[in-house]
Amino acid sequence: MSHKNSSKGLSRVLMLSVVGTVVPGVAAAADKLDTGDTAWLLASTALVLFMTIPGLALFYGGLVRSKNVLSVLMQCLALTALMTLLWLAVGYTLAFDTTGMVAGETNLNSFLGSFGKAFLLGVGPDTLSGSIPEVLFFIFQCTFAIITPALMIGAFAERMRFSAVLIFSSAWLIVVYVPICHMTWGGEGGYFADMGVFDFAGGIVVHITAGVAALVACIMIGPRQGYPRTAMPPHNLTMCVIGTGMLWVGWYGFNGGSALGANGSAAMAITVTQISASTAALTWMFAEWIKHGKPSVLGIATGAIAGLAAITPAAGVVGPMGGLAIGLCAGVICFFASTTLKAKLGYDDSLDVFGVHGVGGFIGTVLAGLFGAAILGGNQEGLAIGSQVGVQLIAALITAVWAAVASYVLLKITDALVGLRVNEEDESTGLDLALHEERGYNY
Repeated sequence: MSHKNSSKGLSRVLMLSVVGTVVPGVAAAADKLDTGDTAWLLASTALVLFMTIPGLALFYGGLVRSKNVLSVLMQCLALTALMTLLWLAVGYTLAFDTTGMVAGETNLNSFLGSFGKAFLLGVGPDTLSGSIPEVLFFIFQCTFAIITPALMIGAFAERMRFSAVLIFSSAWLIVVYVPICHMTWGGEGGYFADMGVFDFAGGIVVHITAGVAALVACIMIGPRQGYPRTAMPPHNLTMCVIGTGMLWVGWYGFNGGSALGANGSAAMAITVTQISASTAALTWMFAEWIKHGKPSVLGIATGAIAGLAAITPAAGVVGPMGGLAIGLCAGVICFFASTTLKAKLGYDDSLDVFGVHGVGGFIGTVLAGLFGAAILGGNQEGLAIGSQVGVQLIAALITAVWAAVASYVLLKITDALVGLRVNEEDESTGLDLALHEERGYNY
């Protein structure tokens, strides 16, 4: 994502963008308001929020059983509100306050920001972050901080306590998301930024962190009652497809908005996003058709999300052929991870968060180092492919390890505080009635 810094720090990121050490994309001069860029980021912010409510809520809500649909919608709504306040209080400043950061020097501020902008201290309507108001940069980033923990709920859907979801997600945002965000997008002096990592819109920051944490969570909590012996089909595929469409459209703001400007980088990001999603959707559909004899609506919808997740880190550096290749790889590998691998290892990742987002984000992060090269249609002239792929792989692995270890510890703490899982009776009854005393449908 090129949305990685604010105020003076952004100008340093733009300088690095020219030589390819940070993803290019912001063309406007720093510290001068551009109304076109501002208008596009206002629209993009709305699109990314739309991805969580109602997009992700409907996508996940349609995939669970009818007795748990409200619990998923409730979790998405509650996390939207809770993550917003946490982002205001400490999340934004720890992710994007550049105090103490020095290019090429590794210190504490290479991994975490400072508290100078807690509760947006010193940030007013006229404070600029490059060519846009900093308060707009804040709220755009906030929508990413909202959807990342919300993605995880699909892995432990239908069995985790609501209080546990809130506690774990809050701690996870600060302990996992914020440091990885700062290291990658915090600007010159950030650990991953100084490595020259490409992560345009969140393959590392969003999808790998959420996907790996989701895998750890579903294993620790355990499978749903009856899994895998009892069939647990989605209760409303119509709702799921509507949510898929909302996510797909919202991803234009997710990736296109990450250029932080109304420019060619945003246009290319949207183009490769569409290509990757379309390719992965069809790839998954045909893979399923060949394996099972019939293509399913669930399969093509899931494939589209896999393609969207995979192109996210690469959207600012690859061209159309890179988008095609990444979508093809995502369709094949994520299909395998969500079906064969999950069945063989026996974990109950209810809605395939790891198989789609974790694996998809990893694929896109690594392949960004390959297809970002100009000789393969990308925009990075003279890119040393082998070296860049190595950088991408190292950053992805560091992120995966940190997300796994930190998530395990946070889940243990949450379990000790309130317990992770509902009791057997509540799970059998359904979380809608057991936890919220409401029904999604009146029969």
